[in-house]
Amino acid sequence: MNLPNSITMSRILMIPLFLWILSPVFPWRGHGASQELAASILFVLASITDGLDGYLARRRKQITTTGMLLDPLADKVMVTAALISLVAYNPAVVKVWIAVVIIGREFLISGLRSIASSEGFTIQASDLGKLKTTLQIISVVSAILAHRWDEWHFGVLVIPVFWIAVAAIYFTTAVSIISAIDYFWGFWKKIDHASSDRRQATVLNRNKQN
Repeated sequence: MNLPNSITMSRILMIPLFLWILSPVFPWRGHGASQELAASILFVLASITDGLDGYLARRRKQITTTGMLLDPLADKVMVTAALISLVAYNPAVVKVWIAVVIIGREFLISGLRSIASSEGFTIQASDLGKLKTTLQIISVVSAILAHRWDEWHFGVLVIPVFWIAVAAIYFTTAVSIISAIDYFWGFWKKIDHASSDRRQATVLNRNKQN
């Protein structure tokens, strides 16, 4: 297994560890901020590996079928695990419907990409999709931290952790919906074009046969 795939596998292995940290059986639950900090650090590390494995695969020319399968799978499972666990861990910030919308968007895009691949074209990640990924990291981490802190006080500076988490999760939801529409529009135009090309090719073949 090459280095990029090993990094992807490490992200998959982080998922059960992340769920264990946020679970009621975590041994240091309620002791200081160990649970929130450990979960936040782990999620940030997993998010870093998300970009690192793809970069190394391209840089080292080690793009493999296994990597192409595991990388999006690891991303989807990590996001799903984080949101579902946060519905129970901090329901004041992450509502059930929010988790359903964001997770549903992830699987919708995966489905569109699978269809696109079978039709012989690809759907490139848009700027909205990249923004959604960044917001997702911020919203998950802030929702974890908001479980313990409403505000952080640094002298006269007050950081409203809870309201940042709420704003981030709703903004993430909005961007997820908009980016899903953007992806679907791009998919529709390409598949319509692909269908048109096939129809033209069929007509030309029939003309040649006649």
